Amino acid sequence: MKKQILAAAAVAVFAVSCTKSTTKTEQVENADGSVTTTTTTVSEAPSVIDTAKIDKAKEDVKTKVDAAGNKIDDAAQKAKEDLNKAGKDIKAGAKEVGQDVKDAAADGAAKVEEGAKKLKEDLKK
Repeated sequence: MKKQILAAAAVAVFAVSCTKSTTKTEQVENADGSVTTTTTTVSEAPSVIDTAKIDKAKEDVKTKVDAAGNKIDDAAQKAKEDLNKAGKDIKAGAKEVGQDVKDAAADGAAKVEEGAKKLKEDLKK
């Protein structure tokens, strides 16, 4: 979607036509010796559109938009890979912590059981 928006904007910029204006100044000597100066400005719109230039500009824009899109896609892919790696690291860390908790609980239970045996023996004496 971003590519189409950028391409449409670029084509719109190139489609704007310019006007060409020419200024002419004429001096005419009158019969009495005085000089009259006349200035005329002629504006004309271009009658022929250079499609080759427009096509080249469109192709340049398309190339640049594609390159920008590829950069965005590459950045998104890298972010996805980084997130997956971070998720795997977190999962491995959580698994390790879980195992440590189980080991600590087992050690604690063994110590409690041993203490209970000692207490039972002490009570029998």
